[in-house]
Amino acid sequence: MCIDCGCPTPDHSHHHDHKHDHHHEHETQPATKTLKLEENLLAKNDRLAERNRALFEARGLLVLNLVSSPGSGKTSILERTLADLKNELSFAVLEGDQQTANDADRIAATGVPVHQINTGAGCHLDAHMVGHGVEHFDLAATDILMIENVGNLVCPAAFDLGEDLKVAVLSVTEGEDKPLKYPQMFRAAELMLINKIDLLPYLRFDLEKCKAFARQVNPQIRIIELSCHSGAGMEQWYDWLRQGVKAKGKEL
Repeated sequence: MCIDCGCPTPDHSHHHDHKHDHHHEHETQPATKTLKLEENLLAKNDRLAERNRALFEARGLLVLNLVSSPGSGKTSILERTLADLKNELSFAVLEGDQQTANDADRIAATGVPVHQINTGAGCHLDAHMVGHGVEHFDLAATDILMIENVGNLVCPAAFDLGEDLKVAVLSVTEGEDKPLKYPQMFRAAELMLINKIDLLPYLRFDLEKCKAFARQVNPQIRIIELSCHSGAGMEQWYDWLRQGVKAKGKEL
């Protein structure tokens, strides 16, 4: 069992960011073995991620890992994006959740290929799951692979899936200090989507402070404010996707 988050599956492992300047006399050999085991599992994940990345590069795919806490609106953003762009770009979607195919069913209704990955008690996707998940797609006919990770702002930050970029979604209903509370995730993200901005008039959410906090932990992070409900800011997001596909050498 992972000592950081409790994932019961042996293929899941996590970085240990806790550094101690002192030694404990009660430390035992089994604790050392546990640390080595987790380091070895993470190394295995990284090797599989590089294998995924090589496959994706060979197909000219733009691969995005969408990460957030539960309820931020990742699936809703995907639904609107696919509905608006599916005639312009070809997509495939991997859906990660602990249980149910609810989100995959929503994506399937758009007509875009989708595959559900249920992690059971696991709190994140890993490279092995993604490598097998994409076997369900015709990658040669795909421009963008969207990986919707399990809702969690901790563990998915540490796991390379072979993606090009992480996209962190934060909704205005969550609180502007999320980037400070979960800095590893926002530090790992290339882009932050601030979702549900149509609700700003009804909330005590400081938009500028949220953006400042995100840039405090990641000065290079790009930020797009949007609402998948009203459509505000969605075109800016779409342009960002188009630029990513062009960077892969594909013509639109």
